[in-house]
Amino acid sequence: MVNLMRAAIVKVFSTKHSLTLPASALAYIEQVLLENEIPEDEWVVGLEFWAREYLKGEDPSSLVSLPALKRAYESLQLGTTDDTAQADPSEVNVESHFSVIDSFDMPPVHFDAVRGGFTTSRPKPSIAGQASSRSAFLRERWGIIKEIILRNENFTPPVIGGHDRSNYLKLTSTRNLLGRAGQLFLLFGMLSRDPEGRLCLEDGEGRVVLDMEDVVPGEGLFTEGCMVLIEGEYTIDETIRVLAMGHPPSEKRDVARGLHGHVDFLGGGAMSLKEEQKYQPSILANTQVSFVVLSDVWLDHPRTLPALRRMLEGYAEAVEYRPMAFVFCGNFSQKGWEGEGGLKRYTNGFNALTDLLLEFPLLHSTHFIFVPGPLDPWSSTTLPRPAIPSVFASRLTQRLPKARFVSNPCRLRYFGMELVICREDLMGKMVRNLVGVKKEGQADMKRYLVQTVLDQTHLSPLPISIRPTLWEYDHALRLYPMPSALVLADKYERYELTYEGCHVFNPGRFVGSGGEGGGDFEWSMYYPATGRSERRFNALHLVLCYGDVECPSPSSITQIKQLKKQYYKIFKKISLDYSIKFSLTPLRFSFARDIWLRKESTAESMHRGLLKEKGRERRKSFAPIF
Repeated sequence: MVNLMRAAIVKVFSTKHSLTLPASALAYIEQVLLENEIPEDEWVVGLEFWAREYLKGEDPSSLVSLPALKRAYESLQLGTTDDTAQADPSEVNVESHFSVIDSFDMPPVHFDAVRGGFTTSRPKPSIAGQASSRSAFLRERWGIIKEIILRNENFTPPVIGGHDRSNYLKLTSTRNLLGRAGQLFLLFGMLSRDPEGRLCLEDGEGRVVLDMEDVVPGEGLFTEGCMVLIEGEYTIDETIRVLAMGHPPSEKRDVARGLHGHVDFLGGGAMSLKEEQKYQPSILANTQVSFVVLSDVWLDHPRTLPALRRMLEGYAEAVEYRPMAFVFCGNFSQKGWEGEGGLKRYTNGFNALTDLLLEFPLLHSTHFIFVPGPLDPWSSTTLPRPAIPSVFASRLTQRLPKARFVSNPCRLRYFGMELVICREDLMGKMVRNLVGVKKEGQADMKRYLVQTVLDQTHLSPLPISIRPTLWEYDHALRLYPMPSALVLADKYERYELTYEGCHVFNPGRFVGSGGEGGGDFEWSMYYPATGRSERRFNALHLVLCYGDVECPSPSSITQIKQLKKQYYKIFKKISLDYSIKFSLTPLRFSFARDIWLRKESTAESMHRGLLKEKGRERRKSFAPIF
């Protein structure tokens, strides 16, 4: 039977359509036919549709690639072979469009300044890196941002000459400054230090010293290593007296995808904007899909595992709203793994977490993703960081097939959306190394950080002397095209905001994060359908006691059932993650509820109104659950 199947495949793909099938593609076609139990008399017809769909793809090669073959098969499954057709959301297998990408598995995509596009290098990147890579990755970052600037409408001259032609902004290189003292120029380059320790601006053609005495910084955080636009006067001392400094303009994801949609940045196959639009109805229809993100999950903290248990209990009971993935970001130890007993304490923490996760078989279909933090083994100051060693992860991955330990940063791909996850104490590093920041009014440091990272198209816009990076893996830190969402997991306080269409949020510390709601344990949930995140916290135990309500006997539960039904409706409005507990005593009954609130004030007002409506003596108390 296998020989007959292989003969049919070769007949359709190779003989009829002149396509060359490598071993991996041939094995995949056979696997699909066998798994779907396609009858023998339908092989040729199905393979014919498959081959035609492959040839409809972008730049189909005569040597069939496995990613392109898979995309053609997915299009056939969804019934989207027509250019105007839309995928039926009810028939889409959401799980097949979700993947986790490790930084060390991403293809080495490099920017070619001559062609103005991206190419993929054949040699595999090395952790050590060649000497030429030391400057090559900085030139690439400079070249990418310069292309974005020149595409911006303020820097593009009108096609037809006229009075507006002289009003557009023009960039000048450092090489063209000589002999032009006293004139104003607009420069673009990287902030750095010369051998004498003076602040200067470097571009692809030279370097000039900066006089920052009269500078007026724009919005954002400015540090060494940032690519900036500078307006200033060239002096007879061959320096620039800086008058204004700002970050380069950003480029929205749709614009960048329209220009480079044919480039496979993540390694799972390139996806054009037209293909993304076909999947958009499926993303909007699956409103229940969510990703839970936690940071600083200290497994050696005595209150962490009980809090995780309560969280998992709530998600296990919410049948229709179970997350697609749990993302646990380090550090996974409050004290680190180094020092006496550190490795044993670290190992025991993951063993305890494994036992806890095994108690919830309903969640075993969910992906569990673990991202290392700065203090996780083996402690390294470079980015990207490799995954936590298998000596700690093997027990968990053997028992949970969908558990995966990945690098920092890593990326989640959901249909055409891209979620970047980075665990780095970036706010503190940026503030400690500031060259300039806007002083007028009260600076919004959270927005400034987000703006800086996205405008710089990089997760670490710092010099390698402060934040070392692996030269040949710098492409894994690149934020171009701009992702759909970005998680900047930081020990800094929690925030969430949207900048140029990219939703950025910091889930905050899971343990002891506090906040306005008084929460002791908090995390975030990201919903791809809305492109927004929501704060979750498991902090309060709400107990409502009806002061002197007599119960006839413990066996009389009619009144309790009525209260349970009434409170169920109220709590369901507050949160979809709920679990109801109640107790009964001979003299008094009480109703207790563990709340995961979006806003404490909402719950308080609802309960106040309910009790007032009852017209009973009431007593309300909030007490920590731990």
